Amino acid sequence: MFAPKHRLLLPVLLVLLVACAPDKPAPGVRPALVTQASSGDLGYEAYAGEVHAQEEPQLAFRIGGKIARRLVDAGVHVQSGQALAELDPSDVRLQSEADRAALAAAQSDLALAQSELARYKRLADQQLVSRSLYDNRVAAVRVAQSRVRQAQAQLAASGNQVGYAVLRAPRDGVIAQRLAEAGQVVAAGQAVFVLAVDGEREVWISVPEQSVARFQVGRDLAVELWAEPGKRFPGKLRELSPSADPQSRTYAAKVSFSSAGTAVELGQSARVYAQAAASSGMSLPLSALTERQGRPAVWVVDKRSRVHLRPVTVGAYREDGVPVLSGLAATDWVVAAGAHLLQEGEQIAPIDRNNRPVTVGATDAAGN
Repeated sequence: MFAPKHRLLLPVLLVLLVACAPDKPAPGVRPALVTQASSGDLGYEAYAGEVHAQEEPQLAFRIGGKIARRLVDAGVHVQSGQALAELDPSDVRLQSEADRAALAAAQSDLALAQSELARYKRLADQQLVSRSLYDNRVAAVRVAQSRVRQAQAQLAASGNQVGYAVLRAPRDGVIAQRLAEAGQVVAAGQAVFVLAVDGEREVWISVPEQSVARFQVGRDLAVELWAEPGKRFPGKLRELSPSADPQSRTYAAKVSFSSAGTAVELGQSARVYAQAAASSGMSLPLSALTERQGRPAVWVVDKRSRVHLRPVTVGAYREDGVPVLSGLAATDWVVAAGAHLLQEGEQIAPIDRNNRPVTVGATDAAGN
């Protein structure tokens, strides 16, 4: 049991312990991680890309048929005129033989018509046949001559068809893709290979809608290869798609290297750096962003620890965050995680990354 003197000290000690205890959030108030927009080197925006050849035509047969042989594989360097694949030539060869026989028949008909014309000419000179019969033989010769020319053209066309059964490389280059296999039936014009033509290389990137207005053909850019970090090559925007991709809603752009003969390999990963537009010099972690009516937004914490959804304008997304161009002050506290769980006006218990309570002193988002 406590002595009388100790009994008098016990209430005093309890009061002191309660006074020293840390503040606890009210019941039902959830803690939320908050942060302020950080400043950093936002002078450049980075876009991920891949190295391609400046010319990458799709190669296809000019006739349809079954692929009998595939002679090359992806990654093989080929020469101009080299055979890449062959169709089964049986049908086109039969057609060529039929056209050759048709030409022979037409030539025989022409020879017969010319012989008849010569005989009728002698009879007409002796006035043994009428002039109309002689004219009929002249017309028959002309018809036979036309049929011979038609058969000759048909035979030449079928001869070309035999040649079209072999797919050849139009230029020197590397087979970038193989899109068909031996035994597959393909239609005329169906892509079988993609050829990366020898010559200049470029980087293909995708530009988001909010940044496309700052990209004009000929703009100076910088390219950094993943294999050579820290080394940037000068480049220029060579081509920009006039319409957005229906799935990703981004615009395809092609960036060429300013220095001819830059040593890069097909398929290498790269980053393209573009000078950023004038911004507030602030960035937020990606987890802080949500959306409102399709626009980026963040939850801003007021001085009463209540959250309010505020639209913001952001730049190109980066691995370490996203630059905030407008809509946010440097003193604003923003919910950094769990944005999809909050509701307008909800009270939270702000904490920092070390799980310490945060005193929010910024003006509230409602203007109070």
